[in-house]
Amino acid sequence: MAVNYHLATGRRKTSTARVFLYEGTGIVTINDKTGKDFFGKDALLKEAIEPLVAADLKDKFDIKVNVNGGGVTGQIGAIRLGVARAILKYDASHRSALKKDGLLTRDPRMVERKKPGQPKARKRFQFSKR
Repeated sequence: MAVNYHLATGRRKTSTARVFLYEGTGIVTINDKTGKDFFGKDALLKEAIEPLVAADLKDKFDIKVNVNGGGVTGQIGAIRLGVARAILKYDASHRSALKKDGLLTRDPRMVERKKPGQPKARKRFQFSKR
């Protein structure tokens, strides 16, 4: 039996999300928990599945997500990008609606690396003239 799904990867900061898009009724499962249990708030879940709303596919798909790394904001961004890319694999005609809302753009901002001779990336040790 062939399982019919669309797989896409989304990343944000240090978070990575593998998104599986199945035809279904709108059930969201993140790391084997329901979407509401995983985030704790409906607003955070709504932000994660925003691409489905933009493409008018909200109750046509079930979403299964494996996400790891980073914090809540990074994970939401990673899931959001993964869902948008999975929708494109399902049907490329939704591209203009997703692009208009800025859902296909990978946010390149990462934590700047720590430099040697400094306590953090930009912070300097205290300077004493004498």
